[in-house]
Amino acid sequence: MLTNSELRRMARESLQGNWVNAVLGVFIYGIILSVMANIPLIGWIGAIVITGPLTYGLYGYYLGTVRGELTSVSNLFDGFNNNQFGNAFVLNLVSGIFIFLWSLLLIVPGIIAALSYSQAYFIMRDNPGMPALDALRQSKEMMNGHKTRLFMLYLSFIGWILLAMIPFGLGMFWVQSYIYASVAAFYVELKNQNFATPYAEAPRSYTL
Repeated sequence: MLTNSELRRMARESLQGNWVNAVLGVFIYGIILSVMANIPLIGWIGAIVITGPLTYGLYGYYLGTVRGELTSVSNLFDGFNNNQFGNAFVLNLVSGIFIFLWSLLLIVPGIIAALSYSQAYFIMRDNPGMPALDALRQSKEMMNGHKTRLFMLYLSFIGWILLAMIPFGLGMFWVQSYIYASVAAFYVELKNQNFATPYAEAPRSYTL
């Protein structure tokens, strides 16, 4: 298994020559959701509707970048494709509900749930047309025994986050890009080790 240092190195290498698009994608993603969230009612509803498709596009961009594929800022809107929009919307809605419900028990169960479902957007991107519940189920299976690894990967960015906050927080766009690319590298490594076979529809039984 790759160490956190090796995953971060993979992320940095994939971002070489791609930093402008990566940062611009994070900026556009944040601006769109921030604007929607500040419009009472209609904006809030709109944010709920578009968050899933936008997140699908953002994760897909970084996954493609880590794999050395040709990517652009336009990939941010891949989730609005007719074949992906509904599944991405449901994925965001259902995962948010489940994480919220687990969080009611205490913060730790909520964090564990978020880590369990963390790979769902990547999985859906690799399997166009996959239903949201199947992506969540497969993410949970994939993360079995690896949640601590991902949690420690996130913790390894604390120093970078603190440093990025100094110039009015503007450095966070670069750090967020670094984090997204590292998590994409984590997914690639995990999939290559344990989930190399393509998606096939499984019997519909869920324990989310």
